[in-house]
Amino acid sequence: MIEVLALGRRFGDFWAVRNISFEVGAGEIFGFLGPNGSGKSTTIRMLCGLLKPSEGSARVAGFDVAGEAESVKRSIGYVSQQFSLYPDLTVQENMRFFAGVYGLFGDARRNRIQALAERADLAGRAKELAGDLPSGFRQRLALCCALMHQPRVLFLDEPTAGADPFFRESLWEWIAELSAAGTTPFVTTHYLEEAEHCDRVAFIDRGTLIALDRPQDLMRRHGGSLEEVFFRLVQEQAQWGVGGAPKATPPVSSR
Repeated sequence: MIEVLALGRRFGDFWAVRNISFEVGAGEIFGFLGPNGSGKSTTIRMLCGLLKPSEGSARVAGFDVAGEAESVKRSIGYVSQQFSLYPDLTVQENMRFFAGVYGLFGDARRNRIQALAERADLAGRAKELAGDLPSGFRQRLALCCALMHQPRVLFLDEPTAGADPFFRESLWEWIAELSAAGTTPFVTTHYLEEAEHCDRVAFIDRGTLIALDRPQDLMRRHGGSLEEVFFRLVQEQAQWGVGGAPKATPPVSSR
């Protein structure tokens, strides 16, 4: 569902992302993890068709991110850590608006909104302003809007940042349901224990991939929790290069 080959993005003389390659299968829950400034957001922007690569290529849902960006955008959903909907519109108005954007009207729109509202426990909050919702319910609304058109790939950029443990658990249950139904979740998070829910994870640091494997295999091979493995690999990566320009290509821990 996602194919990335030697992908890179340069800003002036600075390489934010350099020579990364990986694939994500249909329905696979894929974790994309790294420190702030590691290149995660730049990579996601390229995969969403919002930023053209400086080198390499990528395909999402079968479409080239550089040459078929609009087709990519129609095939994906996106949820960020920052609430990005309309706070002065009600829950129902936000959902109706995004349904219309994605071409849903009449019975199809009504049925889709009802199904998503019930799954997100928002049915009783239809008339509440989005900006007045507790943070967890705001993220549920954002997820509903991102899923309105039943996207093939769902990008979740730190969706649980600042959320309470109950919401975090319920969101991962929903992610598992989406995966089982064929949607491909691509998730970033700073909660490393959450990443153990992923089928595979990739660690990125200083713009390069430093690990790619199943969480259980990384923990078994390197010892310790996923968070401990992550910190150890990032510290090792620091020996290879700084400032987004690696001195050499570090070994990538992969299957």
